Amino acid sequence: MTKPSDNPADPFKKALSEATKVMADDPEMTVSFTVDPPGMTADTMRLPQVTRRMTRAEVLLARGTADAFALRRRFHDDATSARYAPPGQMAREIYDAMETARCEAMGARAMPGTAGNIDAKIAHEAERKGYAQITRASDAPLATAAGYMIRELATGRKLPTGAANVLDLWRGFIEEQAGGTLEGLGDTLADQAAFARFARRVIEDLGYGDQLGEDPDSQDEEAEDDAANQEEDENPDSQGDADDQENAEASPEQSQEAQQDEAQAELSADELAEAEMGEDSELPEGEAPLEPPPPLPASEADPNYEVYLTEFDEEIRAEELAEPAELERLRAYLDQQLDPLKGAVSRLANKLQRRLQAQQNRSWEFDREEGILDAGRLARVVANPTTPLSFKVEKDTEFRDTVVTLLLDNSGSMRGRPISIAAICADVLARTLERCQVKVEILGFTTRAWKGGQAREKWLQGGRPQVPGRLNDLRHIIYKSADAPWRRARENLGLMMKEGLLKENIDGEALEWAHRRLAGRHEARKVLMVISDGAPVDDSTLSVNPANYLDKHLHDVIAMVERRRAVELIAIGIGHDVTKYYNRAVTITDVDQLAGAMTEQLAALFDTDPRARARFAGLRRAG
Repeated sequence: MTKPSDNPADPFKKALSEATKVMADDPEMTVSFTVDPPGMTADTMRLPQVTRRMTRAEVLLARGTADAFALRRRFHDDATSARYAPPGQMAREIYDAMETARCEAMGARAMPGTAGNIDAKIAHEAERKGYAQITRASDAPLATAAGYMIRELATGRKLPTGAANVLDLWRGFIEEQAGGTLEGLGDTLADQAAFARFARRVIEDLGYGDQLGEDPDSQDEEAEDDAANQEEDENPDSQGDADDQENAEASPEQSQEAQQDEAQAELSADELAEAEMGEDSELPEGEAPLEPPPPLPASEADPNYEVYLTEFDEEIRAEELAEPAELERLRAYLDQQLDPLKGAVSRLANKLQRRLQAQQNRSWEFDREEGILDAGRLARVVANPTTPLSFKVEKDTEFRDTVVTLLLDNSGSMRGRPISIAAICADVLARTLERCQVKVEILGFTTRAWKGGQAREKWLQGGRPQVPGRLNDLRHIIYKSADAPWRRARENLGLMMKEGLLKENIDGEALEWAHRRLAGRHEARKVLMVISDGAPVDDSTLSVNPANYLDKHLHDVIAMVERRRAVELIAIGIGHDVTKYYNRAVTITDVDQLAGAMTEQLAALFDTDPRARARFAGLRRAG
């Protein structure tokens, strides 16, 4: 006689095991509960452990995991899946996530109770992976989002919070790229092969068609055609033999005419080739045609840095990206949003102005033989009449002609308060430095599209060559040129508030662009300040190149700028440690510290006191 168990969770485990076998339509399957990661093999299923306490979370997770595995066992065929599965890693992840969502959606249609259980499983996984805290699409897995999209469309159920956040980050991209294909979802759910073909179309729409491999359906058609051709070869048509015999018995005159026609065709081809050569065919004997010069490298800092296409890159003035009325409205919105901050920024800017003007004040050279009589030293003449009179001469303190470029990260992660404060700080500092006869240029950098623009489209059409290099369309914005007065550029800074402007950030090429503009200036001193909140990120580029492709290029550009020493380079990182890139940098943890950091760094640069420069170095270490 079996001794009854004293574990209160055992009856629940037994009932769940039997229900899972029935749902999976596999009575011989072994179901176990373990602390090991859940999983399923050909004849076993491992579910999360349920303790004696049987907490609600444990029970829901065990039921959700059991239902998900059982539905996959019931509605999924490994052979069909393997037939259509793509070989590429990213494409395979999307394919598997969509197939899992299909099986779970089929179960929800047949057994609505499973949907709530699987929701609990999805919520647990999303919480464990921190999906609710993700704010950038690049940090969220696209494959997971694609699976969530299929589940939402097929069941009509809302996703748990963390899962919904992942889907929302990618929703716009998925709907834009694959919206038309997704409309056919309902017709394919019940047929795994049809759904597999549907999933492959979605993967191609999302830009990973190069990872799909050969189409298994087209291979079958080719095999059928080959079989038919082989059958024809084995049973040649009698009419074909008759035609061959007739051709063999053709008259000699006809054969001669055919040979003449062939010779004329060859002659025409030779003449055409000479015509295409053009002037090169008329070169004197022994002289080779001049070869065009090799194309310049895409980057001065790294000759190995590749750009797939530059024809869609854009260097544009801010006023060309919006109508004057819209710029005025955006500027008013910026002023209204940051009105409380303007006072503090202005006070810091006035402090910077006083420090700069103090260095520009005139000074005197004493004990000169001519000039203005030095009244302070007349007492010596009174005491000793033989002492010669002392004169002084006014002179200008050395203050080199200077230009400052502010290069602002216009990526999507700067959206909201960071970009607003960066815009107002750039605005106020431009006014301040202009009063001190220091010219200021304000530039911004982003891309024209998310996830690759027209360059990626051309790459897809061109057969998706391996390691294409940078694969997005740049947008470099000139908010204020160095020679333009501040009053003319004031409205332009409002453009940073424009919805949809901020996208990806390719820092290396932006820094090289700003440095190139600055190095061509005539001023004696050139300062470049970069304000960014993160490392270079462009999903389109990084998905088909080494993971450190953009990061390495930024390092190379910075090394080039610092090696040439034509431009003084400083950087401010907003919530991101940029000291790993820049030698002279400070990192701030709160965006409200930006105004102080910008003014202090500029003041330290202009300060001729060595102790002030030492304080600047201390700022970097403290940051």
